Amino acid sequence: MTAASDIPSRLDRLPWSRWHWRVVIALGVAWILDGLEVTLVGSLGSVLERPDTLALDAIQVGWAGSLYIGGAVAGALLFGRLTDKLGRKRLFMITLAVYMLATLATAFSSGFLFLALCRFATGLGIGGEYAAINSAIDELVPARVRGRVNLIINASFWIGAALGAGLSLVILDARMLGPVNGWRACFLLGAVLAAAIILVRRHVPESPRWLLMHGRREQAERIVAGIEAEVAAEHGALPVPELPRHGRRAGSGMLNLGEIAHVLLRHYRARSLMVALMMVAQAFIYNAIFFTYSLVLTRFYQVPDNRVALYIFPFALGNVLGPLLLGHLFDSLGRRRMIAATYLLSGIGLAATAWAFDAGLLDALTLALCWSAVFFVASAAASAAYLTASEVFPLQMRAMAISIFYAIGTGTGGFIAPALFGWLIAGGDRHAVAGGYALGAALAIAAGLCALKFAVDAERKGLEEVAEL
Repeated sequence: MTAASDIPSRLDRLPWSRWHWRVVIALGVAWILDGLEVTLVGSLGSVLERPDTLALDAIQVGWAGSLYIGGAVAGALLFGRLTDKLGRKRLFMITLAVYMLATLATAFSSGFLFLALCRFATGLGIGGEYAAINSAIDELVPARVRGRVNLIINASFWIGAALGAGLSLVILDARMLGPVNGWRACFLLGAVLAAAIILVRRHVPESPRWLLMHGRREQAERIVAGIEAEVAAEHGALPVPELPRHGRRAGSGMLNLGEIAHVLLRHYRARSLMVALMMVAQAFIYNAIFFTYSLVLTRFYQVPDNRVALYIFPFALGNVLGPLLLGHLFDSLGRRRMIAATYLLSGIGLAATAWAFDAGLLDALTLALCWSAVFFVASAAASAAYLTASEVFPLQMRAMAISIFYAIGTGTGGFIAPALFGWLIAGGDRHAVAGGYALGAALAIAAGLCALKFAVDAERKGLEEVAEL
């Protein structure tokens, strides 16, 4: 039994408004928090090796990063299923609370085991955030700008990265708190930021598309009417929505695990292969480099541990500017061309940087500039992976699909990479580290070639048109 509705068309025809900005800011901060966490661990890695802090070794620093990723994988799978079942809003409040409590506890770590437990719990919250947030954003943002908005939101990760670098640079300064107590203050401030975000998120509505899927038509109508009234007050009369072209299941739209497996492995098999490879490649590249960046700087370039954060700012700049400047092309030139181009160029740039690092041609500054150039493109590619996972599968399983592919990519590329690179760096062999970078380059090139063949032309199309059961 199906029931047609014009709600998707009414949401997609809305002009961009202050209401959309509020939603994007309230939900997009998930990536700011993730960037803050990743950069704090990357910046504090060498600090946590000091005998007057936690006295970790390089391998333990790498494992701290991997356990954070392991928690994110578990959180994505757990909370992703609940997001499809219980709703987007309920879960993006719960996952943020989990993150807040876990990062608060991290500040009180007394040794590696407690730190590892806290990092795993923090990852649980962040992994759940990815599923709940990506689902909600795509279902609330108009189709014509979905690509650029999604990419820019994902790029806000690097606002968090810059914030984490700045916090560590200032707080670790001996004239402030210094390394012994400063690392704890960094995590405390992350918890304070999360608490403030919870207050903002209270005003974001449930996804009308999710409500409609679960048979709650009247509630969906009230929410959409309220949004339309607010947007009309700003822009005047709204465009007439298109007639509904897609039926929707009445009642619960939840799919069981067998049905989800059928959609992923049979109905949309090529899409699944492409998204999995995109996720693995971007997760390996990012987590390999950033979780252990401070160790590379201190071991190979003798950068003082309280100056490591300075070298993260060029990274952050390239990563923010990439999606900002390239994002609109995903809606105009199209998904297929841009996804393939960004992955291929990322792989080529990473391979060139690996060669220069191995040959000893780079110092700490030029390495940072090389990474800035590489990740100008790689940031758009990574954001495109999350965009693709969230729009090319049916609404009934959207959050779960995001979770599954996040888990595949992050569980393989993300979990393995920090521990692997921690081990490679601890060995002190520059050639081995360069080989790790080359592996990341090969993964990116493979993902680009796969996207060239299988990417979906989803630009300017409603979600219901991109993927149907």
